[in-house]
Amino acid sequence: MSQRFVRLFAPLVALLGLLLAGAPFAAAAPARPVPRTAPTGPELPAPTGGHQVGTRTLYLKDTSRPDPWKPDTGYRELMATLWYPALFPSGREAPFMSAQLSAAAFGTDALGTVRTHATVNAVPLPGRRPLAVLSPGFGMSRVSLTALAEDLASKGYLVAALDHTYEAVVEFPGGRLEPCLNCTGQGGPDVVRSRVKDIRFLLDQLTAPRSGLQVDCSRIAVIGHAVGGTSAVETAGEDPRVAAAVNLEGTFLTPPPAQPLGRPVLLVGAQWPTAGGTPAANWADRWSVLTGWKRWLSVPTAGHMSFSDAHWLYEHFDLTQVIPPVLKPALFGTVSGERATAITRAYVGAFLDRQLRGLPGTLLDGPSAAFPEVGFVQP
Repeated sequence: MSQRFVRLFAPLVALLGLLLAGAPFAAAAPARPVPRTAPTGPELPAPTGGHQVGTRTLYLKDTSRPDPWKPDTGYRELMATLWYPALFPSGREAPFMSAQLSAAAFGTDALGTVRTHATVNAVPLPGRRPLAVLSPGFGMSRVSLTALAEDLASKGYLVAALDHTYEAVVEFPGGRLEPCLNCTGQGGPDVVRSRVKDIRFLLDQLTAPRSGLQVDCSRIAVIGHAVGGTSAVETAGEDPRVAAAVNLEGTFLTPPPAQPLGRPVLLVGAQWPTAGGTPAANWADRWSVLTGWKRWLSVPTAGHMSFSDAHWLYEHFDLTQVIPPVLKPALFGTVSGERATAITRAYVGAFLDRQLRGLPGTLLDGPSAAFPEVGFVQP
């Protein structure tokens, strides 16, 4: 079984109890840079909001702490992508990922052809914006949440997705690739605690006056997939700036907090209550300490990766080298990638509209004829 599968889908490996062996990515020869050309491949699902979308990339260095996975470095390097509503497009289409990163992470440069709906360095639409921070699954790149990010930006949100260095292959300025040094399992409490520090550092940078961003600091949410979702809820419990959190398929890996979490939380899971999907018992144990507004949604036709772009990518590219077909039901269920993207966008968007903007809406009040796949769980 491919070691790239171990690196990219380690959470599911731990979940299913698979035993995989072999050399880590760090031992592999780095991929050669591939010249960038205009993307010509399949296009991500179109955003549903009314705004044009701009984007830019941030390189960040946290000198206040050593890197937890490479302590000799003496500092923590991070990469993030911003998406925002734009006044007009710049004319330069944003890449989904570089051909080099695609080759290093997936064994093919084909994902470098994916077309997005944002343009690089477009002029931002004026006005203060609510902020949504996105944290990807363990072993996954920040680009795995691009479809959700573009949709939220098209609806007026400032969005920032963060790579957690050494938990995935990460590309830094100049084409430097840093390997996944910590991809041997699902991750544990140390991974969550490190991610919380990453997210809080990112918030420091985005909300600082020198950032030039018009962030409404009273309207900030953190959303994550898998361990990113766990970290989102954990951050909401530790950082008073975070007003709400969304956990997409993430098992809680740290002990319950000493104090209840009174902020709004949305839990969205797949295949509940089967063993291969949502960590139902784990969420049920944590439910009582979530004392604010809360919802638990179940999508039985989905799989663990359905709430990221991995599902859509699987349907458009031959990724059997990293995703064995035998794992397709647990990873992707029976829903299509396009439909899974629509469900994720609709419910995350409705949650943020309600909690950060106070907008009326009924989607989170109970079952919807528009999304019959989605059930409401009452532990």
